[in-house]
Amino acid sequence: MTTEVVKPVIDVRALDKRFEQIHAVRGVSFSVHQGEVLGFLGPNGAGKSTTMKMIAGFLEPTGGTILVCGNHVLEEPIKVKKAIGYLPEGAPLYGEMTVYRFLDFIADIRGLNGAYKKKRIDEIIKIINIGSVVNQTIETLSKGYKRRVGLAQAILHDPQVLILDEPTDGLDPNQKFEVRNLIREMAADKAIIISTHIHEEVDAVCTRAIIIASGQILFDGTPDELHGRSGSRNIEEAFRLITTQHYREKGESVQS
Repeated sequence: MTTEVVKPVIDVRALDKRFEQIHAVRGVSFSVHQGEVLGFLGPNGAGKSTTMKMIAGFLEPTGGTILVCGNHVLEEPIKVKKAIGYLPEGAPLYGEMTVYRFLDFIADIRGLNGAYKKKRIDEIIKIINIGSVVNQTIETLSKGYKRRVGLAQAILHDPQVLILDEPTDGLDPNQKFEVRNLIREMAADKAIIISTHIHEEVDAVCTRAIIIASGQILFDGTPDELHGRSGSRNIEEAFRLITTQHYREKGESVQS
């Protein structure tokens, strides 16, 4: 009896990115399967956001390949973008639009229509808990509410893949709790990548963690394995030990 090999939803191989003299991502390889929540950790300038932008199709790699749901990011960009919900760092939004008009606009772009479109928008407003601000223009919202609207547009079309860059940035503790619960609830039938500076988030929602520095992967394993490798009491200490050792070996100053 043969065991069926389950293909990864996201498959990144030997990914490279250069910006003139800056080698931002260096031969990065990893895969993410359905049901996994991957925490992407690294110091500032480590290559996290650059890698996520390449997976989402917003940046073209210098080298390597990326497959999303079996589709090549460069050769089949429309199929890839249909499969992805992306929350970029800062979540740029149309400030002059009301929250509802913005979500209606995104729904049109995503091909939702008719009764299903309205039903889905109403569902997302309730799920993300933004009902109190739906008639406000986005430019008048707090940072936390803008972040929540950004998350709403990312999940509106119920994508197979979620790429979330600092999803709880600017949220208060109660809002962070809500978003983490939402991520856990969505995780079963999706592949999710989360970039975060909040190390407790890895223990809270992630099934796996990658640490990247100087564009290279230093660690790839479960949160428990991360604790065990460094003998640390928490993720923050493990992160500090692994990245500090890396920069010392390279003869570079420790990045913040």
